[in-house]
Amino acid sequence: MRRFAPVVLAAIAGLLLYVTFPPRELPWLAPLSLALFGIAVHGRRLRAGFGLGLVFALAYLVPLLSWTGVDVGPLPWLALAAAEALILAFAGMGIAYVSKLPLWPLWASGVWIADEALRARFPFGGFPWGKVAFGQPSGVFLPLASLGGTPLLGFAVVLCGFGLAALALRVKKVRASGDVRVLRDRGVAAAAAFTVAPMIAGAAAMPLVATGAEAGTARVALIQGNVPRMGLDFNAQRRAVLDYHVRETMKLAAKIKAGTVKKPDLVLWPENSSDIDPYVNMDAYEEIQKAAEAVDAPISVGAVVTDKNGDARNQLILWDPKTGPGATYNKRHLQPFGEYMPYRSFFRIFSKDVDRAGSFVPGKKAVVFDMAGTKIGNVTCYEAAFDDVVRDQVDEGAQILSVPSNNATFERSQMTYQQLAMDRVRAVEHGRAVMVPVTSGVSAVIRPDGSIAQKTGMFEADTLVADVPKRTTKTLATRAGVWPEALLVALGVGGLAWAVVRSRRGRGRAA
Repeated sequence: MRRFAPVVLAAIAGLLLYVTFPPRELPWLAPLSLALFGIAVHGRRLRAGFGLGLVFALAYLVPLLSWTGVDVGPLPWLALAAAEALILAFAGMGIAYVSKLPLWPLWASGVWIADEALRARFPFGGFPWGKVAFGQPSGVFLPLASLGGTPLLGFAVVLCGFGLAALALRVKKVRASGDVRVLRDRGVAAAAAFTVAPMIAGAAAMPLVATGAEAGTARVALIQGNVPRMGLDFNAQRRAVLDYHVRETMKLAAKIKAGTVKKPDLVLWPENSSDIDPYVNMDAYEEIQKAAEAVDAPISVGAVVTDKNGDARNQLILWDPKTGPGATYNKRHLQPFGEYMPYRSFFRIFSKDVDRAGSFVPGKKAVVFDMAGTKIGNVTCYEAAFDDVVRDQVDEGAQILSVPSNNATFERSQMTYQQLAMDRVRAVEHGRAVMVPVTSGVSAVIRPDGSIAQKTGMFEADTLVADVPKRTTKTLATRAGVWPEALLVALGVGGLAWAVVRSRRGRGRAA
């Protein structure tokens, strides 16, 4: 039973980390999860660390990513979870290796962030879903996102957890030695410091999270038109989706005319709100133009278009009520196996569903829309998971961030809530209000401190109208860019290098 105890502990730790993520909001459980995992792998050999890391990762990622199997079955879901779990298992191996070093929670936390950095980039452009930071849309650690982005936020949570593990292990060892002076032990003091310091840092950073308007406010309307039905087949009724969003916008226009709602400065439609190319189909063009003229405000329209080179684009179009379509933003970070299919012929061997994936071409640059004097930074759906894509829009001058999304494909799964948590973390990271217009919900208005001011239900037509602060100051996280991640990765790599040197010296002395 003692041999199986670490396996059980790793599995419990993985499930516990999954529970911290939305639709539940239990961020304080994450350090406890990582403490259990730290105890499970502490002092283990490399092979055991890898195996325990794999058990932990599967218990964590299989339920977390269950939404990827909606409408396409369990094979893609389990394949993705297994691939991501294998990468995370290397973190388990690395953490086990550095756990014999002095101050091991520090090096182990760096190893964890290095592994997250790898998962965010490899394979197929990376898949950052499930970063520890994205399970922290509230709580004491969240303000740290404004200082060092998701890497620092994740590092703080992990360090707290591993510090707690080190504290429990050290207290047990001191007591076993018969020494009653537990509180005077240096190891206990160091472990306690690692546990408490991240929470103190988070509390100290709280006053740095600013929410006030710096360039006035903008009245923003978010349109959630809804879709005819859930799942991948909703695309078969593309015209109906467009009609739904036009209809909801016309309802808003009627309320403005009646004086029950104040006229918005700008209107945001979700991703895929017009899967009919308005440059080619004049009926779609006329419907969007009609809606823009009715509300007398610019609309950001999510459309699927074919450019002059014949390439399919997932595009946002800035639609002016007087001049029609203008500036555009092409989604840059496309979703593999959804918006495009890598190695299509190979993966077709396993599933014919690969032919349902698109053939989109990514954009190349950040584009901020000037909407009636308000600069809107565009981050289309899946892109919210990638640090650099969001940061680029703020660097480009965004005063408000917009994350238009289409979650109808994933029905009522927890995907929508997991993505909304990401958007809340991004708000704090960059000190910007974040607007989330979604075809079928949950649409939301997020304040710069990560709290939700307004939100809709799922699979219902609705409109949100809010006065939103326009902010221009860049947070330290925005200005620092990739450096916090690079430094934390270097910390982990440095710990691994030290462990290698110690191991070789130990073998040399033994010889």
